[in-house]
Formats: sequence, structure tokens, C-alpha cells
Amino acid sequence: MTFDLITMGRVSVDLYPLQTGVGLEDVESFGKFLGGSPTNVAVAAARHGNRTAVITRTGEDPFGRFIHRKLAEYGVDDRFVTGVPGLPTPLAFCEIFPPDDFPLYFYRYPKAPDLEIRPEELDLDAIAAARIFWATVTGLSQEPSREATLTALAAHPGTTVLDLDWRPMFWESPEEAKDLVARALEHTTVAVGNLEECEVAVGEREPHAAARALLDRGVSVAIVKQGPRGTLAASADGIVEVPPTPVEVVNGLGAGDAFGGAVCHGLLRGWDLERIVRFAGAAGAIVASRLACADAMPDSGEVERLLAATAANDAANDKESTV
Repeated sequence: MTFDLITMGRVSVDLYPLQTGVGLEDVESFGKFLGGSPTNVAVAAARHGNRTAVITRTGEDPFGRFIHRKLAEYGVDDRFVTGVPGLPTPLAFCEIFPPDDFPLYFYRYPKAPDLEIRPEELDLDAIAAARIFWATVTGLSQEPSREATLTALAAHPGTTVLDLDWRPMFWESPEEAKDLVARALEHTTVAVGNLEECEVAVGEREPHAAARALLDRGVSVAIVKQGPRGTLAASADGIVEVPPTPVEVVNGLGAGDAFGGAVCHGLLRGWDLERIVRFAGAAGAIVASRLACADAMPDSGEVERLLAATAANDAANDKESTV
């Protein structure tokens, strides 16, 4: 099988509180969900009808079996998901303080199995044949995952997306990350990140400057996410700026992964950059209005309905303002 999208990197079981506005010490019940950013991206793209797979590793434990089961339910191929004896499947907890405070707590000790992805175990033929390959900066944080990530990026001849995915708890310093991101960008055609991630990657936090710096590193498309200020995307053809899609936020943690899966969907369909970013922003907004990440990913029809409703509301507001 040739895949539309192969993602690589982090996986976890997310245990998210069913009570909001309280700290973990006061939470009484949790929901259990599939998690891990590149894993969620594969799920998000599959929801839009694409053939996806994820390269990752789990513990050989019940949570690892849960991950395989959920991937199958979401239509994500799990043939590249293997167990690591002696390491537990990672868990991730969060606290939910809408609209913009969602602290994350990663339990990836003594080492996350997904950082044990080894270069010699990669199916480089499958990676090269995929229409899009997606990697993350977290995958560069430790060996052997670091070399495996760089090997996979170099093996892919087409569209490669690097999620700038900066998680400071996984690194000794931003400077260490910056040097490795520079190596990964040599094999990247599309870079996606928020303002903090762009600053770590290329030393620029102002959106236009960050996009220019990423293009100067050789990427074809730079996408800079700005949260409540929307998204800026740049290519050789120019810059597009798309405002956020308004929703009532419940949990913003999965929005970026929904955005990423939707970006891949738009790239696969050959859409222009503005349409891609607008569609991706709406997909992310839908997930931000829900509790879970993977479980919350919308299909294309739902995204298009939200876009249509937003456009109609904007038109009505414009009409009122001219009366």
C-alpha cells in the first residue's frame, strides 16, 4: 500500500479530566483517549479520507494494546507501531482552564518508547513512496529517534512537513534544539509552528520575520500559528493572513493537531495556500471546542459547514455595519 501521509514520533494515552476549572489534585474522573501530536495528525488526516500511517513505539502493556485498537478504529495503519520491552507506554495528563490555559503533564519515564525508533528499523521504501511525510522537533530530542527522524526526512523525495513542536521539558536548552532543527529544515518543504516554536527554530518571533527566516532556510511553505490572532502563511507566491474561526473553547490542546492533519489534506488536494490555512483553522477550532484530541477530529463535511456558517455570519455583520 502507498500511503497519502506517514507521520512519525510521539504517542501517548491521554487522561483528560472530566471536570474543568480545577487542578489535577481535585479532579475526580478522567476520560482515556489516544494522544501524541503526530499520532493525532494521522488520525485527523484519516478523518478527511486519506490513507495514513504512523511510525511510533509503545510499551508492551495494556496501554500499548489500547493504542493499536484505537488506531484501527480511526482508520490509521499501525504496521509501523512496535513495542519496546521494559518501557511503559507514555501517559499525558492536562488541566483545563478555558479559554487559554491548559497545562500538560507528560509521564514519559524512564524514557518514552517513541524515542527508541531506530534508523535501521525504518521502512524507507514506504516512507519514500508516501505522498507526504510528517516529522516533529520532539523526535530530534534524543537518540536513536534523532537519527531516525533525520534519516526518514532525507529519504523522502516529495512533500515533507516539519512540525516545530517545541516542548522545553524534552530538551536541555533551546540552543540544542535550534542546531538540530537547522539540520531537519534542510530536508523540509513545509514548516509549521507557533510563535514560540518559530523563535526556537530560527530566532524570530514576529510572524512576518519568522516566516521569512523559514523560507530563507529553504522551505517552500512556512505556516506561523498565532493563536487568537489567526495564522500567517508564506511561500514564494506571497503571504496570506487568515483570522481565527470563532468558537467557544473547551480544550485547546488538540487544535494544532487537527490543523496539521487538515494542512496535509489540503496539500494532498492541491489547494491554494489561503484555502489550506482557512480550512485548517476551522478544523482546529472544532477540536478546540471539544474535550478530546483524536476522538474530536472532524471530517471534511463538518469543517466546510463551519466555514460556511462563519462566512454567512460575517456577511450578515458586514451588512448590519453598513446600514
